[in-house]
Amino acid sequence: MAENLLEQKALLLKKADIFSSLQTHEIEVIAGSSEFLNVRADQPVFFEGDPGNALYIVESGEIVVKKKNESGRQTDIARFVQGNCFGEMDLFTEASRNASAYASGETRLLVFPRSGTSFTTILEKHPALSARILHKILVEIAGRIRRANSLIKENSPLVQELRKQVYRDKLTGLYNRTFLIEKMGDLINQDSSGFALLITKPDNFKALNDTYGHDAGDTAIRIIGRRLCDFIGDDERTARYKGNAMAVLLPGATRREAYEQAERIRDFMNDMDVTDATDGKEFNITASIGITLYPDHGSKAEDLIFKAHELPLVGRSRGGNLILFPEDNGQHE
Repeated sequence: MAENLLEQKALLLKKADIFSSLQTHEIEVIAGSSEFLNVRADQPVFFEGDPGNALYIVESGEIVVKKKNESGRQTDIARFVQGNCFGEMDLFTEASRNASAYASGETRLLVFPRSGTSFTTILEKHPALSARILHKILVEIAGRIRRANSLIKENSPLVQELRKQVYRDKLTGLYNRTFLIEKMGDLINQDSSGFALLITKPDNFKALNDTYGHDAGDTAIRIIGRRLCDFIGDDERTARYKGNAMAVLLPGATRREAYEQAERIRDFMNDMDVTDATDGKEFNITASIGITLYPDHGSKAEDLIFKAHELPLVGRSRGGNLILFPEDNGQHE
């Protein structure tokens, strides 16, 4: 009986847009923390001003959302039928309900999280899944969040935590690969005048790791990331792509402007003090940089990133401290 009930929950969750892209084991986490609720005709599900501590999926029946107008009379503003999800914005942003919800007839709802369980507690209990679940949920509702700024608390603790887990690199605190791809995608979708992507990697990072250990390597990555971000002067244009590879996005930059900025970054990396990572011993970093341009080198963010990321490896194999475009044969030194 319990297993059949769990299957019913999972099936209903998969039909809801907000959960449809989750993997089976992720659906099971949500299903296991959900419960069914039977609501009679005209019975309230929640009132305006109640805490937004759950979301609901309609299995059967219909829910009518009502809001008071200026004269104090309640007006129907939305209706939800089988398969529809509602209340998720308030749950994810920790906002109070800005309207009331009633069943128009006999209705059965799936409620997440179940009574006596908080959303935050579920995330803490499943840390390995949290980032993936939050990412997929956030991507699904990102458009609605942007269109509903007046309805949410942009600075609520949960919104900030969502953004941190999805878009921030834990080691450096910089924006991460996910943010970089989405930022580039936004520029592409906006039909912008073009942009340049620079990815830089230390040529001799392996020597630092081998000499001073992996903890020193992590410290060096933190130093490089934060100082590069400060050097660029724009948090949203600097990201840790992966490993010791750092990315810099230059909206509107020409080929010449991108190359000149790469030269400045290379010089900055060459002069960087990383003695905090090397027990006070001098260690001079050399760095190669790959540059791709949109739309010259590709029309998709992933393609542009892949091409730029490969070039520093080519630069290192040719002696290091090189700046390369995809079509280069190493003439830019």
